[in-house]
Amino acid sequence: MTSEPALDPGLPRSGIRGAVAFLTPFGGSARPSPEAVAWFPVVGAALGLFLGGFWWVAVKAWPAPLAAALVVAGDLGLTGMLHFDGLLDSADGLLAHLPRSRRLTVMSSPEVGAFGVAVGGAVLLARWAALATIRPAPLLVAGLWCSSRTLMAGVMRVVPYARDGGGLASAFLGRAGGVAIVLGIVTALALAAGWRGVAGPAAILAAVGGGVGVVLLARRKVGGFTGDVLGAAGVVAETVGLIVAAAKW
Repeated sequence: MTSEPALDPGLPRSGIRGAVAFLTPFGGSARPSPEAVAWFPVVGAALGLFLGGFWWVAVKAWPAPLAAALVVAGDLGLTGMLHFDGLLDSADGLLAHLPRSRRLTVMSSPEVGAFGVAVGGAVLLARWAALATIRPAPLLVAGLWCSSRTLMAGVMRVVPYARDGGGLASAFLGRAGGVAIVLGIVTALALAAGWRGVAGPAAILAAVGGGVGVVLLARRKVGGFTGDVLGAAGVVAETVGLIVAAAKW
């Protein structure tokens, strides 16, 4: 597991390329700019549609449990495990019994502790079980993945950055993306409603609530967000949304 990377000294990247560079392993490593935040919901929705389409095809070729495992693995590949890495780091730094002064140091460490292993395993299991239960639903996945990236954009707009140094997420700090955040929420709700009228929006709202819970914990424990916290909030949001969508409506 790697720690949150430092800022690249290269030229900033704005627009969709900067968003892709932050949210996936694609797009290069040059420093993104605050204007890229407006594209976070778009990138999230695109990732979700691609993954949902893969899910729809996979379940025709394999039993539902194996198809679900392939979707979980596919998501890890599409995101370069960047967000999952943030989940593990955040679990070790925020959940362990540590003095506040050590939490950010632990989150920067390349080692994975017991909290990270336990939380990471539980999240992967929950995602797999939910996907194995639900019929393939590209619109649901697109809505959830759009909402998780919209949440990331909203956090960067209203929550203070926790690190004094220049972590990667600090390149996005600024006032950009306000309209895109609103549009992202509306889009996520509309996509999920297209899957199922009541259950879809309920899953989106639950997802946002789960992600906000992670951010509030980070705000209390370390004073704000980091790139790792953003990744953890996104993964938790998607997982909570999938769990709610899998309920017996």
